[in-house]
Amino acid sequence: MRLLIVDDEVNIVNVLKEYAIHNDYEVEVAYDGVQAIDKVEEGNFDLILMDIMMPNMNGYEAVRAIKAIKNIPVIMISAKAEEYDKLVGFELGIDDYIVKPFSPKEVMARIKAVIKRNSAHGEKIGDYTIDILSRTVKKGDKEINLNNKEFELFVTLVKNKGIVMTREKLLNEVWGYDYRGEDRTVDAHIKMLRNHLGDKEIIKTIRGMGYKIEK
Repeated sequence: MRLLIVDDEVNIVNVLKEYAIHNDYEVEVAYDGVQAIDKVEEGNFDLILMDIMMPNMNGYEAVRAIKAIKNIPVIMISAKAEEYDKLVGFELGIDDYIVKPFSPKEVMARIKAVIKRNSAHGEKIGDYTIDILSRTVKKGDKEINLNNKEFELFVTLVKNKGIVMTREKLLNEVWGYDYRGEDRTVDAHIKMLRNHLGDKEIIKTIRGMGYKIEK
């Protein structure tokens, strides 16, 4: 899991980073909204901790810009405790709001809760969000049309992220143990899935073995 911590107070960033690393998160940091946007454009994050009052670009403006790029869960951290400030954040689509001063342990608990809530009915991989219940895949806010087997194939690969899935294993898990098809069935569906996703690199071919998603 990768976090982006955005705050212009170095001490706060350092404390949150230390706690996050201790909780097994990978961490990137930014010290204003402009840097945060650059980080989001460069890489993928599972959650962003965003301060409001920062130089160059405040947290509200940064969240608005980031949400237009990628749908990433955001927790706002601010000394602003007024209801109005919280409402502005929630209207922008943030997932939680924490008022300074705070307990780092509470922040870690809030992070886990938000990530769990966002993944309760689906999976995330890079820019893609998979909703298991509605059987939909989105890249950002755009829905991608997949047939049933393409959807099940994508879900299987994502749930086994980092693991090489042989063609035989994919045939068994997606088409069923009694399926008597050929390896070419998997290859053909992988090709169609890559085309529909619009990203031929997300599914890696492991020569002589099978396929793997590692993002």
